[in-house]
Amino acid sequence: MRKLWRLASRSVYIPLLDTAQDTYRSLSVTGRSLFLFFATLLVLSSGALLFILNDSLIIAVPAHGGSLTEGVIGSPRFINPLLAISDADHDLTELVYSGLLRPTSEGTYIPDLAQEYEVSSDGKTYTFMLRKNATFHDGSPVTANDVVFTITKAQNAAVKSPVRANWEGVVIEKVDEFTVRFTLKNSYAPFVENLSLGILPSHLWQTVSDEEFPFSNLNTSPIGSGPFRINSISRTPSGIPASYELLPFAGYALGKPYLAQITLRFYQSENALATALKNGDVEAASGFSPAALVDLDNLHIEKSTLNRVFGVFFNQNQSIVLRDHDVRAALQAAIDREELISDVLGGYGEALESPVPPTMLQSALAAGTSSASALATSAEADPSITAQQMLIKKGWKLGDDGVLTKTVGTGSKAQTTTLSITLSTGNVPELRAAAEAVADSWTRMGADVEVQIFDQGDLSQNVIRPRKYDALLFGEVVGRELDLFAFWHSSQRNDPGLNVALYANPTADEALESLRATGTDEERKALYTTFEEELQKDIPAVFLYAPDFVYIVPNDIEGLDLGFIGRPSDRFLNANLWHRETEYVWPFFASR
Repeated sequence: MRKLWRLASRSVYIPLLDTAQDTYRSLSVTGRSLFLFFATLLVLSSGALLFILNDSLIIAVPAHGGSLTEGVIGSPRFINPLLAISDADHDLTELVYSGLLRPTSEGTYIPDLAQEYEVSSDGKTYTFMLRKNATFHDGSPVTANDVVFTITKAQNAAVKSPVRANWEGVVIEKVDEFTVRFTLKNSYAPFVENLSLGILPSHLWQTVSDEEFPFSNLNTSPIGSGPFRINSISRTPSGIPASYELLPFAGYALGKPYLAQITLRFYQSENALATALKNGDVEAASGFSPAALVDLDNLHIEKSTLNRVFGVFFNQNQSIVLRDHDVRAALQAAIDREELISDVLGGYGEALESPVPPTMLQSALAAGTSSASALATSAEADPSITAQQMLIKKGWKLGDDGVLTKTVGTGSKAQTTTLSITLSTGNVPELRAAAEAVADSWTRMGADVEVQIFDQGDLSQNVIRPRKYDALLFGEVVGRELDLFAFWHSSQRNDPGLNVALYANPTADEALESLRATGTDEERKALYTTFEEELQKDIPAVFLYAPDFVYIVPNDIEGLDLGFIGRPSDRFLNANLWHRETEYVWPFFASR
């Protein structure tokens, strides 16, 4: 030890340093000053260059931390992918559960609980290999048993799952502990949408009977495998959930989320939520009507067009006057959609002249210009007057009462038709306002229009199901895979089908049938074009708008990408990537 100390204590001779010292001593006072000045300048400039280089190379990456408090209208009852009904149900289900695949904001799918999957050449068999390290929030592994249990429960009529129809005729089997196979009766390209269904932990649910299924505490205190797990629940004195506090799940298959906490607080009215937002009790909220947004437009708003189509659907079986193609064309041309969106939606919407939402292949499907499209560019200030002139040229006459009539035949065989229409819709502020706006346009055109407003239950049971309406102002929720079969195929004209325009066209039917069996993008675009061309020629409906999904969020939330919004809970599809904290690192240190 002493030898080492002596060795370390010895002076180290560096010839260059001695030479530098000798040179420095030989300099005059002025020379030494200049030397020190330039030496200092060299050190400072080198440091500045290193700082600039570092600043230009480092990149900002998400950091863990931060929280978000969001307000939701309504209270959750079924935080369960098989039973979720309300927006509050779906919001929490989206955060707590994960499926084999996860939809993206671009409208595609990525593996979630699945490591990979294969689709047979005939499109009838889907084989999924699960991630062997995927777990539920309680640490239990996710296996093929959980997938089989979940789908079997969804198919069980006694459970009364809203998603049951999606799984009819699908055979599921366990291949091994981490592999499952789905077999379809026929090739069905939109089937992939079903595979984002959240998976239940069978070890917790298997003891719950079908009768007890909707009453289990697991519906309000769920265990899933999604990006966030339930940490605590706050309830009102009556036992109704007031808020849920969620923490990031470190074992989430796609990586631990960045936000350290998400809290959802529940309010029973739009006004209560708006007040909470203004008072700072919550930072984020959605689901507001256009009228409420007027008082909230000073906040930071993100928006995306909802995957919904609103329009007026004609029932030619009940209304004789609507069987006239010229009348339907004029009714279509009379509506100023941009004005309607401004007046009814406060500008939060996009005009439609197609059954295809603007977020889904709209540009690719624009196969031609309908009469309504041509009129949209007309210099005429009021499209209702242009539409009126269209009918007058076709033999209609405007009476002193401002209503158009048309007489066919002469003498005793003469028959006069009055342009009279009943427009039915639901008792919802937006729909009432839209119906009045449409009726006003048609009245200015020369139609005698009666608007009938029904409560939602009455509308469904006594108007839509028996098809008792001339024209129906209604909204359709189009699926992520844009399967329009249920809305437009002739086999769906009667209840419980959703073809409320009672549309029947063999060419359109064939295109819709082929779409269900075709998976390639190019073939699907061609088939959509064929279908849309037929629809534009026949005019079975007047398409009005797709409303915007409006999301009020703090402006420092990064990673938020609304993109494709099928339903409001889709805003959470990439919530695992949201962050409010940032750190700066060299590129080779950056990783998810």
